[in-house]
Amino acid sequence: MGVMSDDRVENADEGFARAVLASAADAVVALDRDLNVLMWNPAAERLFGFAAADVTGRRVPLVPDDLMVEHHAVLERVRTGGPVALRTKRCHRDGSLLDVGVDISALRADSGALLGYVTVYHPVANDSVARERGARRARLVRRLTDVVGDINAELELPAVLDRIAASLTELTGADAGGFVLIEDDRLRLVSAHGLPGRLKGATADLRSSLVGKLLRTGKTVLLETGEHAALDELIWSELPGLHTIALGVAAVGGRPYGALYALFAERTAGHIELELLELLAGHAGIALGNAMAYQDAVRQRAHERAVVDASADGIAVLDDHGRVRQWNPAAEDITGVRAAQVIGGLPPFPLPEPGEKLMTQLPSGRWLDVVSAEISETGEIVVDFRDVTRAKELEEAKDLFLATTSHELRTPITVVQGFAGTLDARWDKLSEVERRSAVRTIAERSRALGQLMDHLLLGARAGADELKVRVESFDLGERARAATLGLPVLSDRHRVEVDIPVDLPWVDGDALATDILLGQLLENAFKYSPDGGLIRVLAWPESDRVVLVVDDEGVGIAPDDRERVFERFVQADSGDRRRFGGVGLGLYIARNLARAQGGEVTAHPRPGGGTRMRFVLRTAHAYIGSDTPNR
Repeated sequence: MGVMSDDRVENADEGFARAVLASAADAVVALDRDLNVLMWNPAAERLFGFAAADVTGRRVPLVPDDLMVEHHAVLERVRTGGPVALRTKRCHRDGSLLDVGVDISALRADSGALLGYVTVYHPVANDSVARERGARRARLVRRLTDVVGDINAELELPAVLDRIAASLTELTGADAGGFVLIEDDRLRLVSAHGLPGRLKGATADLRSSLVGKLLRTGKTVLLETGEHAALDELIWSELPGLHTIALGVAAVGGRPYGALYALFAERTAGHIELELLELLAGHAGIALGNAMAYQDAVRQRAHERAVVDASADGIAVLDDHGRVRQWNPAAEDITGVRAAQVIGGLPPFPLPEPGEKLMTQLPSGRWLDVVSAEISETGEIVVDFRDVTRAKELEEAKDLFLATTSHELRTPITVVQGFAGTLDARWDKLSEVERRSAVRTIAERSRALGQLMDHLLLGARAGADELKVRVESFDLGERARAATLGLPVLSDRHRVEVDIPVDLPWVDGDALATDILLGQLLENAFKYSPDGGLIRVLAWPESDRVVLVVDDEGVGIAPDDRERVFERFVQADSGDRRRFGGVGLGLYIARNLARAQGGEVTAHPRPGGGTRMRFVLRTAHAYIGSDTPNR
């Protein structure tokens, strides 16, 4: 057999490359450094309506005028950094706008020199599928709440296990399901739904099982298909057509106790099913722990005190008149009520009917899930309750994060847009110094946007007391001046003055959290003074603190609302949201960020009308007692 020459190999490679580009489903466009078309594949012709012969060697008007600044900024990022992926709009030949996803990377020579750019476009699918998927997930999560209530209402271990297996198939749409117990190095099927009854009690080796595989990964859920495992060798093989198994670990007391199996023969499993399985497995572990604690307490009366006292949940035992007879240490920790205070009296929260579940809030603000069961032999009531405040607040924090993302990005984006618009409209009228200053501001704010996205979680965690800040010394005056940089160009009706002494002491806090906080206070000052006026930023030392205030000449805040405005989703009065827009999250986040740093934000009336927002932080330790701050 002959050997191909280098030219023939090279031609073959080029032909193969052309065939790949011609067959690609996505539009692939290569541009030179001047943005002229070098290559335009058939998918690009189909997507944009321009033939390759008509556009090669020319610039194609794909980018809408209002996105041109963004486009050049993206190309600059690609040139100096790496590939960029974004969702945007592009123009069709007929003038219509297309929603597309685009991946842009640099086209470089072997030497590293920039030759141009390679862009890959694909149309964005209709959002109706995503909305339908989200609605389905929401319905299932609501049903999960009901299911969890049903499971927790059962305190007998066999009943809990049966409920878990039945709920598993209902939530995930699986064709069958079961719960296996981990017993040393063996698994035992203790509950099943949709499987032959004779399989109950069947055992398998833990190490060679899918549960063993899952435990070795350190994860909580696993999805396995017949393509990757011999499912017919498992004890589930009697389910005809079995093609997929999803399983999740249920832990009790932080240790794996068992696993939930969801078996799919007719139906299919995806991310939603796996997510629901993981949530159910977590709740199942809690329910199993409660059931086990209850079962032990009833079955081993001699060890009642040890079992009750060791429970992580609050447990109370009431006599037949409803008076507290036992009150375990967890109950003291959860409610803040000592056993000596409650023994002989009524519990400090309402009780559900035996076998039912009740969620209630204590005066301290904590939320409890409460279940009870009657001991028929004695007439006593065993009450089991746990603190679900964190879970409730974490759920709210997720919603808060989604709501605040667009809200908190508005100010830095507006600054970038404002400066870019100024450069575009007044380029010839600006001096070189002014241009450079504007471009520098755009670059700084663009970098800050990336940091802001990474740290918006600070606000989302505010309601769950999970704010993590890095306290260190920084120059509050410099941060305040930077926060006001560029603000005068945003409004013709407002004037901005900054009166901060150059020798203002440094403070201890989190500089990034303070940037977010100051941005919110300044945004509020603009927002709530719609008729314009002076916005003034002042700062001064006060004892061992540094005070910074933002004054405006706006609508002001009624005395009764000066604390309420710092609550979630609250604005000064019911008409403010309609008048000024927004979701009422900004000041809530600002106060929590301040408190996380050991500071405070408060609202006050401004003499002469308007509002004064007062922000206080501790003076830096390095500054106290020194003639000059440590800079």
